[in-house]
Amino acid sequence: MFKYTKYFEEDILAKRPYIKKEWCEEAVKEREYMEKQPDGRCRFWKEIPEFDCKFLRVITLEDQKTIHNAFFDRNFKGGKK
Repeated sequence: MFKYTKYFEEDILAKRPYIKKEWCEEAVKEREYMEKQPDGRCRFWKEIPEFDCKFLRVITLEDQKTIHNAFFDRNFKGGKK
């Protein structure tokens, strides 16, 4: 169902090996907040209980099925940045 960009597979997972693909997919499917970027990409946030309840931000391409980037967003507070 989900695809991943080469950038995500080769750079993001290498830099952030603690991020799990299943968390990224959950963030898109079960998001707590979402916004569209001006370039058409989409940002999704979801709290990850297994990671000290921090919010994971996942960025997809316009199709909302191709995951491009992911990181824990220190500034996100459940709907408020």
